[in-house]
Amino acid sequence: MKQETQTFEPVVRELRPAPSFETALTHLRVCRGLVALDSAGGRPANFSWIGFDPEALPDDLEQVEDLRGLLASRKTEGSVPGPFQGGFIGILAYDLGVHGESLDLPEEPWALPKIVGGLYTRFLVFDHRNERVFAVAPKRGGVGAELDALEQRLRREHTPQPFAVGPLKRHTPSDVHESRIETSREEIAAGEYYQVNLAHRFSAPMEGKPLALYLRLRIANSAPYCGYLEFEGGSVLSTSPELLLSYNGEQAFTRPIKGTAPRFENPTQDQQSQADLLASEKDRAELAMIVDLQRNDLGRIAQTGSVRVDQFPELETYARVHHLVATVRALPKPNTDAIDLLHALFPGGSITGAPKLASMEAIARLEGEGRGYFTGSLGFLDFQGHALFNILIRTVVWRPQGDQGEISFHVGGGITHASSAREEDEETLHKAAGLIDAWS
Repeated sequence: MKQETQTFEPVVRELRPAPSFETALTHLRVCRGLVALDSAGGRPANFSWIGFDPEALPDDLEQVEDLRGLLASRKTEGSVPGPFQGGFIGILAYDLGVHGESLDLPEEPWALPKIVGGLYTRFLVFDHRNERVFAVAPKRGGVGAELDALEQRLRREHTPQPFAVGPLKRHTPSDVHESRIETSREEIAAGEYYQVNLAHRFSAPMEGKPLALYLRLRIANSAPYCGYLEFEGGSVLSTSPELLLSYNGEQAFTRPIKGTAPRFENPTQDQQSQADLLASEKDRAELAMIVDLQRNDLGRIAQTGSVRVDQFPELETYARVHHLVATVRALPKPNTDAIDLLHALFPGGSITGAPKLASMEAIARLEGEGRGYFTGSLGFLDFQGHALFNILIRTVVWRPQGDQGEISFHVGGGITHASSAREEDEETLHKAAGLIDAWS
């Protein structure tokens, strides 16, 4: 039976004076399903969103494909500033795997749902370019009073919430991680794959609310694709600089990252770090492999001849590190939608390796446990067919544990035959320090 189409008619009100992102997020912490897509720093930093009080997802939602019918049953009449026009905001776990492929991926230790989020028609839009903030709610009786109450809430004073993170536990010791790297180098030499991304996990007890930790992380590790999501059973706190997919209904692009170098307070040292990264044959080769993979992924659903790569490589500088990045663009074939694009790209090649299926099988075998939300994606699919998803790196997952809580996060890196096991392990610790310093 055909599902009845529902209409979202947005009411948009500009908030004056405009609240800060931190103030708004803090005041909305009492709402259900609080979510933030947060351009906290770096580029681009055009729009951010805070969503709240969503419509719950169906209990039987198990695959990305299941979102297609859900979104098709809705339409928008009217428009909202920015690319998000109301719709799904949520997280897709890495362990969903590759669409249409049967991969034997292990379960992650906390057994959290593979898709979390909701359908959002109540949200704030932060237009960073024009320094304007808008509140959006569905048109219905009482919407004016609802927006009045929201404005009053956002004008209140707020105080930072305390939190404390306990001792860290590293779940994979250095010698074990280095042994995994050596195994992968042997498998690369044997031609089983060209590159693989290997990670390991930390966890720690935590007192206080996860939002308080996120507000600290987004400043310490500001990046263009940060995000926060609360769901029944936990929260996800991401300071990701990496884009999996942006789709405006006409053009799609992805921006894989490969190659990392530390930042330095001394300008001369920092410039040298950038120069060394740009000159690194290993890092450029890694990025080139992943760009070829992403070109092929997009090429399957793109118009002939439309896949192209912008300047290669691009150097991006963030709060703690420099990265090599590339932008791969494509014009999708007619009748191709955002779900098809996600099927083609997910999970991102930069955090699997190449070829994708072989590297994911190696990750499952060598890491020995599921990744959960780490290297999955947080973002939106809206009622107009637009999409924006990050890759969940530099991401902390929180869950309640009795009267307190527990956090968990992964760090990793790309392995090629030229990799040094010791240096790769040290690089993961540098990445971990970027998170740990935020609460130390």
